[in-house]
Amino acid sequence: MDPSPKKTARELLEAQGKLDPSVVAVKLASRRGSDAVVDLMTPLPETELAAGFHVVRKDSPEGLEVIRHSTAHVMADAVQKLFPGTKVTFGPATDNGFYYDFDRPGGTFSEEDLERIEAKMREIVASKSPFRREAIARQDAIDLFTRMGETYKVEWMRSLPEDTEFTVYKHGAPGQEWVDFCKGPHVPSTELLAAVKLTAVSGTYWRGDERNPQLQRIYGTAFHSEKALAAYLKQLEEAKARDHRKLGKELELFAFDGTAVASPFFLPRGAKIYNRMIDYIRDVYVRYRYEEIITPQVYSTELFKTSGHLANYAESMYYAIAADDLADGAKFEKVRQAILAPDKSEEQLELLAREVRGVKPMNCPGHCQLFSHRKRSYRELPWRCADFGRLHRYERGGVVHGLARVRTFCQDDAHIFCAPEQMEQEIVSFNALLDEVYGAFGFTDVRIKLATRPERRVGADSLWDAAEKALEDALRNTGRSFDLAEGEGAFYGPKLEFHVKDAIGRSWQLGTIQVDFNMPARFGLKYVDHEGKDQTPVMLHRAILGSLERFFAVYLEHVGGNFPVWLAPEQVCLLTVSEKVEDYAREALAYLESRGVRAVADFSPDKLGAKIRNARGMRYPYLAVVGAKEAETRALALRRGNDDLGAMSLEDVAARIAAEGAFPRAPEKK
Repeated sequence: MDPSPKKTARELLEAQGKLDPSVVAVKLASRRGSDAVVDLMTPLPETELAAGFHVVRKDSPEGLEVIRHSTAHVMADAVQKLFPGTKVTFGPATDNGFYYDFDRPGGTFSEEDLERIEAKMREIVASKSPFRREAIARQDAIDLFTRMGETYKVEWMRSLPEDTEFTVYKHGAPGQEWVDFCKGPHVPSTELLAAVKLTAVSGTYWRGDERNPQLQRIYGTAFHSEKALAAYLKQLEEAKARDHRKLGKELELFAFDGTAVASPFFLPRGAKIYNRMIDYIRDVYVRYRYEEIITPQVYSTELFKTSGHLANYAESMYYAIAADDLADGAKFEKVRQAILAPDKSEEQLELLAREVRGVKPMNCPGHCQLFSHRKRSYRELPWRCADFGRLHRYERGGVVHGLARVRTFCQDDAHIFCAPEQMEQEIVSFNALLDEVYGAFGFTDVRIKLATRPERRVGADSLWDAAEKALEDALRNTGRSFDLAEGEGAFYGPKLEFHVKDAIGRSWQLGTIQVDFNMPARFGLKYVDHEGKDQTPVMLHRAILGSLERFFAVYLEHVGGNFPVWLAPEQVCLLTVSEKVEDYAREALAYLESRGVRAVADFSPDKLGAKIRNARGMRYPYLAVVGAKEAETRALALRRGNDDLGAMSLEDVAARIAAEGAFPRAPEKK
């Protein structure tokens, strides 16, 4: 018998007078991660509430996640009512809404289908049906969903550990309930799910594996009120107008081709921006004492065995196989099987390390190798090494997305090797560096998350204590607020995540700094301390922009294609009124270029109005009209957006644009 009798969370809150209609769940201090939030139907020992909790209201971030997950259930109910024979798979909440994956025999979902599904969902919501949670034995659940024909759910159930708690959730009239295998949490009643909109449909694969059956994924969003939903839908329309794929094509920045899937081609205008971003980061690195290095693209996979990537990341890596390796078909087949094996044996790891070369998916193993290249002294620490080398990771076809998710990319990647006592100061310095860079790009709303130790991790708790303390102290001692993301750290160490809001209110995670005691130990890295003893350094993994390709996408949408003068591919476009002034315009163009101004000119026979429209469409920061008067006085009629700045001498125009085009610098601290 359970010595601690259980009541539902609802009953416990009612007894404490802490329940009102806005409460949808409870967040427990005694639990970690996503399991910390439980719905009102969940039985709890009173000791769990005594350990600390707070109520989750429908308008909070956690409440929104509960609403969206519950709405996904209602959507699946509607789909199966309208399209009998459709099987369900998974239906989680996401950052911006929810989705559910379906196996619909004989067809895909159309836009008209989405309208019908949404209408049926509103009927289900209007029924004000309570969600009901039921614990169920493992075999009973398997039998139930086998009878229902839900083969995907049964497959998932059979793969779960034996000690998994099995629960189902139901809603609907008695005898007509819709049932799903789910751990929750869910809202108390469907009546809380009125603000909903289905947004898209796409193809995907069962469990993300293209060798498995293809499914249909329906996306939607839900909010706690119609007002909040309307604001989001307005944001969505703005996001469509700013879509980096659309702007990239219109502004001739980048392109994609089927010969290199998910691998962007940067056109001359895009390459100028890309390289300018790197040059700016390099400029900042000089002041923060980073040293740039260049490391190989292809390594013996012995390196990735040591780092742990071969055992845990093999399916996301690319491999370089020489012609000699292909000659022995039997050996090649063994290599193929070893790469695909989910749990690699020591023999398979040895085979891969011996026979295959790997294209690097990350820079950190190579940086460890370079650190160990010679004996290091404590006087050399911290050593900050930066690397703009290209990385390659195999992303499945269903998840690649423009520049935001690609298979080849570059990071503003760096690793800091330091003594444990230097950690906090290095984290403080990185935060200052990050502030400067984000400020230069106009990101002023930055939220920090401290992600702590997960359940599955490596390293002694004492090391985790030191690492988490260094991160937290660095934030508190510099007056920075942060959110705690318990249990969301990497398996090798805790980290800070930096989330920025863009011009239309969307949040993006960009930078990160991660504390790693594990990889230096795996590589046997040492430095000699002031007493002449060997010590293992701490390794800080850090990035500011992250993937430059992804940052390019985020920033392009943030500015809507209107790049600042210092970053724009061309800073000014000269527009001739007639061919009579073309000689002077060419002279002016050459002069501006000689002063370091990135300038272009439109010498076409189009009328001036058409030239202005075309130039504005290309988002040039400055327009300079060249007419007879400007040619006579060696001037340019300058425009900045909608502002007419009037006639300015050629020298003044060059000085103005050159000054505005310099790299941004943080103000000097007094």
